[in-house]
Amino acid sequence: MISVAEKQMEQDKLNLRPKKFLMWLFVITSFMLFAALTSGYIVYTGGNPARGLKIVLPQIFTYSTAVIIISSLTLVQASRAAKALQFNKQKFFLLITIALGLLFGAMQLSSWQYFVGQGVYFVNPNASQSFLYVFTGAHLLHIAGGLLMLVHAYWAKVKNVPQVKNLFNLELTSIFWHFLGLLWIYLYVFLLLNQ
Repeated sequence: MISVAEKQMEQDKLNLRPKKFLMWLFVITSFMLFAALTSGYIVYTGGNPARGLKIVLPQIFTYSTAVIIISSLTLVQASRAAKALQFNKQKFFLLITIALGLLFGAMQLSSWQYFVGQGVYFVNPNASQSFLYVFTGAHLLHIAGGLLMLVHAYWAKVKNVPQVKNLFNLELTSIFWHFLGLLWIYLYVFLLLNQ
C-alpha cells in the first residue's frame, strides 16, 4: 500500500517536469542567442584583419574563467551534500558558489574598465570591438539570472522545503549554472582566437 507521503512525492515530481523542460528550452534559446552573436561577429569581420578586435584581451578573463570553473565544482559539491542529506554542507557550498558568481561578475565589469583604458568603447567605428561589450554584457545578464537561481536554492533550503523540491531546485540551478560556465569558456576561446 502506498502512503500519502509517497503519493505526494510522486505528484510533486510530476508537477516539476514541465519546469525542467522550460529550463532546457531557455538554455537552448540562450545558446542560439550567443551563436547568433558570434556569427554576427564573424560576418562583420569577414576575415578582414582591419575589422578585427585589435586588442589584447585582459588577463582578468583568464582569472574569471578559473573562478567560474571553480564555482561549478562547488555547486556539484552542494548537490552531492543535498543527496547525502548534509544540509549544512549544502548551504555552505551554495554560499561559496554565490560568492564566486559575484566575484565573476565583478571581474567581468572590471574588464570593461580595461577596455576603456585601451580606448575601446561600446560606440566604436570598429564594431568588432563593440562586440566585446555585447558578449560580456549578455553573459553578465545571464549570470545575474543564475545568481538569482542560486539564492533561491539557498533560501529554499533555509526555509526547509521538502527534499524533492530541494533536489529539484539544485538540479535546475545546476543545469543553468554549468551551461553558463561552458558558455563563458566558449566565448573566451572565441575571443582568444579572434584577438
